[in-house]
Amino acid sequence: MAEIVLQEGGGLSVKGPITIDNAVAVVARGAAWFDHDDLIIDLTLVTEVDSSAVSVLLEWQREATRRNCRMSFANMPPKLQSLVQLYGVSELMSLA
Repeated sequence: MAEIVLQEGGGLSVKGPITIDNAVAVVARGAAWFDHDDLIIDLTLVTEVDSSAVSVLLEWQREATRRNCRMSFANMPPKLQSLVQLYGVSELMSLA
């Protein structure tokens, strides 16, 4: 299960897999932190992804927009970058 940790300075760090097995829980856990004005989500420690990880990031983007929170992703793993490009949604992702 992916762990979401608040970093010093208000950013979030995601650690572990983001797959179909935990996507719904990861969305809910991450969105619970979207009360900051400017949020950077560090993906350095994401260990495994599948296509549902792209859905998680897109849902986080939508939720941040609903809450008037500026959000961006940092250190996206290469496999996740490939999936984002494959599905043609890279222009929808705010990258730090």
